[in-house]
Amino acid sequence: MKIRTLNRENISALLELMQKRKPSSFPKQEKAVAEILDAVRKDGDKALFAYTRQFNHAELDAGSVLVSEEEIREAYDAVGEEFLRVLRAAAARIRAFHEKQKEKSWFETEENGSLLGQRVIPLQKVGLYAPGGTAAYPSSVLMNVLPAQIAGVPEIILCTPCGPDGKAAAPTVVAAHEAGVGKIFKIGGAQAIAAMAFGTESVPKVDKITGPGNIYVALAKKAVYGYVSIDSVAGPSEILVLADETANPRYVAADLLSQAEHDVLASAVCVTTSMELAEKIAEEAEAFIPQLARKEIIRQSVDNYGVILVAENMDEAIAAVNEIASEHLEILTADPFAVMPKILHAGAIFLGEYASEPLGDYFAGPNHVLPTCGTARFFSALSVQDFVKKSSVIYFTEDALRSLHKDIETFAKAEGLTAHAGSIAVRFEKEEGRK
Repeated sequence: MKIRTLNRENISALLELMQKRKPSSFPKQEKAVAEILDAVRKDGDKALFAYTRQFNHAELDAGSVLVSEEEIREAYDAVGEEFLRVLRAAAARIRAFHEKQKEKSWFETEENGSLLGQRVIPLQKVGLYAPGGTAAYPSSVLMNVLPAQIAGVPEIILCTPCGPDGKAAAPTVVAAHEAGVGKIFKIGGAQAIAAMAFGTESVPKVDKITGPGNIYVALAKKAVYGYVSIDSVAGPSEILVLADETANPRYVAADLLSQAEHDVLASAVCVTTSMELAEKIAEEAEAFIPQLARKEIIRQSVDNYGVILVAENMDEAIAAVNEIASEHLEILTADPFAVMPKILHAGAIFLGEYASEPLGDYFAGPNHVLPTCGTARFFSALSVQDFVKKSSVIYFTEDALRSLHKDIETFAKAEGLTAHAGSIAVRFEKEEGRK
């Protein structure tokens, strides 16, 4: 891995490089996605199955696009009992964490008889996307489905690509079934996003689409926002490790590579106060890479988007961490709890050498769908709140409105909205006339 001195020039170059990975930086793919969305919107299932034939080399129709009960049984046989045990254990932890995020409706009455409140209402239809290209992620299925289920969403569907045999990845199917997904559709890519956004003869239109995917999926989600809601336009995965001289370089290297294996565009960055540590991390990383199954992907990721920045002191290092606003942040310092309050921007924060980032991917409980490309400055992890909407509730008695109507009319007239003022005044015109 490259080692650089932490300075304004190097930070600016890193931030610029990371921004280039955003979905807005791919005009060629954006054009292709627009064509797919338009075709599915116009031709529905016909276009959907044509794209599945083109991209997945599979023949599907209205009778085979849904994962069948027989395919679900086959998927359970394929994954085996040990995977099922682990999946259920992870699901229990994820569910327990997200149960704590539930919000209740509330109402308050005042002495004058007025009532104000807020209704928390689950979305009615949610569509989730699960990738199936370079890797299938049953963990992401749990992270998307369980918060929606806890929120009370009555209809949850999932789209995931099939292989040339017309079958979806077994771990994805099992995870979706375990989490309680109603329908699993064997379609992927931008065409799946289009189907859920606009609806086809086979796939229902939903209210919101969530879930990770490749650049085509990300661009499709961006394009359909407004027709439906989405979780975010996510960029490639990223990790930032903040380390001092006490950190174990072997642990740091392993953690950096755990994210680099996601995608050739994934980013792995370490900010440290120790040049000696930086050199050891780079050495350990180089030793690890040839041993790993996805070494080609990791090599490209590390060469293009991996760097170790050496700061003069911890304050300078923390300032850089806040500027980068990484998706995942590990704090491997002598006292990570002292550092944590100084962190302003991070999707998820991992404290200490035994809170490695993959713990959060699979088993800790908090959601692993996180803001990327610096958007942790203003976005949060996926949560139960993403699957509800809130309606204000207002009730006033005649006496309650009478005490305020003059003030309301004054405010409306100040804005030049005389019809607004009239809507209030008309209710008291007889009283005003008597005066």
